[in-house]
Amino acid sequence: MKDFLCINDCAAEQLKELLQESSELKKLYKSGERDLCLSGKSLAMLFEKPSLRTRISFHVAMAELGGNAIYVKPEDIGGIGKREPIKDMARVLSRYVDGIMARTFEHYSVTELAEFATVPVINALTDWSHPCQAMADVLTIQEHCGKIEGVKIAYIGDGNNVARSLAFACGKLDMKMVVASPTGYDLDAESIQAANRTSANCVSQTNDPREAVANADIIYTDTWVSMGQEDEKQERRASFEDFQVNAELLKSAPANVKIMHCLPAHRGYEITDEVAESDNSIMFDQAENRLHFQRALLKKLMT
Repeated sequence: MKDFLCINDCAAEQLKELLQESSELKKLYKSGERDLCLSGKSLAMLFEKPSLRTRISFHVAMAELGGNAIYVKPEDIGGIGKREPIKDMARVLSRYVDGIMARTFEHYSVTELAEFATVPVINALTDWSHPCQAMADVLTIQEHCGKIEGVKIAYIGDGNNVARSLAFACGKLDMKMVVASPTGYDLDAESIQAANRTSANCVSQTNDPREAVANADIIYTDTWVSMGQEDEKQERRASFEDFQVNAELLKSAPANVKIMHCLPAHRGYEITDEVAESDNSIMFDQAENRLHFQRALLKKLMT
């Protein structure tokens, strides 16, 4: 594994190895010990989009592994691919640092970085894919359900980058997922077909959230309005009105169902404060596991 751009590019065994390493390093760091395997190494962190969890978790992970993280804002470099070609940036950075992490709008930005870089490139989010989030989610599911095989996720909301990455993870790791979205906001058929080619009938689509949550182990939601979609805010909120994760929806789900959200949460829209703060919610364990998965990923790619 040279890069980490999309879950569907990885073999199931590679993903399982990363989950195992995440669990082991989590235990190690919780015990107060350290693995300084990246001592003397540097990671360039390129950001087109603002972030709390991505920036802090990668920065802390690098520091805890003994390395150095360099935060690069769009204005620092004149924008990714704007002031100079991405292929030039990739080759220059490869001579300065030991790894590149990018959080971008367009997916081709990270794929082109990876094509021309001679150091590992990590997709920390694009509009098409969010693999680090999905793998941290799987780690959280494994911890709370005691397994991942056969676990059913009900994803309620927009068929976006998070839904796509979770679908690919389900295909690779023998999980099940039902995506419930309003008509016109479904997860694209090509992504569902790709997941189902890996594991038959692992991902399906519905427009009925109550149907989706029946017998679910996990209810997962995300913002209705992602970065770059602000002009669609009112239209989207109207379309998603019946897809809120609230106490009424939970009546159609098992009593012990776990609630997940990749954050930031817009309480009162895609999820109510009551559900977000309930005993069923594991949102903050999920957020913490971004650090633990990414620590393992950095170790895998940069040692």
